[in-house]
Amino acid sequence: MSESNGHPSSTSGLNRRDFIKGSAVTAAFPAASAEASAIRDAQTNSTGRGKPNIVLYISDQFRWDMVSAYGLNPMQLTPNLDAMGRRGTLFRSHITNQPVCAPSRAGLFTSQYQNKHGVWRNGFGLAPDATTLATELRKAGYTANYIGKWHLAPREQEKKEPNPDRGRVVPAERGGFLDFWEGSNELEWTSHPYEGELYDGAGKAIPFSAIYRADFITQRAKQFLNTVHGPFLLVISQLEVHQQNDCNCFVGPKEYAGKYTNPFVPGDLKALPGDWQKQLPDYCGAVKSIDNSIGEIRKTLADRGLEDDTIFMFLSDHGCHFRTRNAEYKRSPHESSIHVPLVIQGPGFDRGLEVSELTSQIDITPTLLSAAGLPVPASMQGRSFLPLLDRKVNDWPNEVYVQISEVGTGRALRTPEWTYAVMAPGSGRATSAASDHYQEEYLYNVRADPHQLTNLAGRRDNPELVHGFSPPPQQAASDLRERLLTRMVEAGEPKATITEREFYP
Repeated sequence: MSESNGHPSSTSGLNRRDFIKGSAVTAAFPAASAEASAIRDAQTNSTGRGKPNIVLYISDQFRWDMVSAYGLNPMQLTPNLDAMGRRGTLFRSHITNQPVCAPSRAGLFTSQYQNKHGVWRNGFGLAPDATTLATELRKAGYTANYIGKWHLAPREQEKKEPNPDRGRVVPAERGGFLDFWEGSNELEWTSHPYEGELYDGAGKAIPFSAIYRADFITQRAKQFLNTVHGPFLLVISQLEVHQQNDCNCFVGPKEYAGKYTNPFVPGDLKALPGDWQKQLPDYCGAVKSIDNSIGEIRKTLADRGLEDDTIFMFLSDHGCHFRTRNAEYKRSPHESSIHVPLVIQGPGFDRGLEVSELTSQIDITPTLLSAAGLPVPASMQGRSFLPLLDRKVNDWPNEVYVQISEVGTGRALRTPEWTYAVMAPGSGRATSAASDHYQEEYLYNVRADPHQLTNLAGRRDNPELVHGFSPPPQQAASDLRERLLTRMVEAGEPKATITEREFYP
């Protein structure tokens, strides 16, 4: 399969520096040996300087196809991310396990599905005793530091005491980030693009005005990096490129106003109604601002001599479909919602490598712990993808289980070839965490139909429709149904049933 549609073969790793010479030999080793080897390598990283620092940079609602390194967007909005991809490791098929802010972030930090960590929709907070990336790194001598949007403390309606500004977060609600803290629980409600506030560890407001929000957070991160000593974990969590909720609009920096009035339009948007025609220009400006920020952060690391000792990871919590799939922006099982960018540079990742295997948000924390030479707690449901960097792929579970909430209660399975999704009948927006019964809703072949314009769920296997499909959709749906039910139980959910969609011509 060509790389041009973003869905290369599940078994091929793309390597621009001949990294995988001899991979036919290394791929034969079992995963346990691969994982042990990866941990040993991480304990004495390529710099020979001990544990790596970690910077985890999150941009909210950032579409994966906005990164030019993926080969789909010609606008060149992301030169800094593209450079990271050339030097480091670019993951072509990274999938969020829940395409909405709080559940996705909870999965990232705990390496658990929503039925385990409990944050199955926005508004719920992490349990105070949750085991997270921060708690485990602090046990190993790291400081755990956070700047920006958090969204994992309970909202006012879930707390006994009032929380009118939806911003301050007490230490028990910080998921183990107990060192430097300048954050806001819901930054979209405590700020606007050119004014607002963060809150320090004591709850004191840190106001900003007359500066773009993403630039302000970048400034605070640079100040921190200019004084910090390792080993450290720093999360930089931008609200951009997310829409400003109270105006339901995307706002790019003023200096880019009018610059992207005729942008490249991804194929999934171009074919469908939505609000992308109005919103995409400012979205592009916000993307550019995030890439500029990454360049500044990386320069700060280089100026302090920390670049070669620091794992720098960029990703998003979910994508953005610009109201083409439902009445909002991301709560759907479509690629525009669940497929997110993942680019990593630094010790152990500087390989000039592209990884095509499917990875997911719950794999992030196990990977970073392994990269720091630390064990992965038994409570975590993801697994380190470090072996994929050595092309040890033989038993990698090359599919991702996705849970949907808030627009209905849904479940989905993303494989290299298919997206299969089910919804609980009548669940609507007033949803629940899970259901004991689901109805088939979507079936897309993501190789033949990368923009997901033809829903094959319930279609009869007539010759015109199934030409080129192997297996044909009806058989694929049957196989995927059983696999999805198995993944539900493996994730810790109760057994459920799925009703086939009624056939239509």
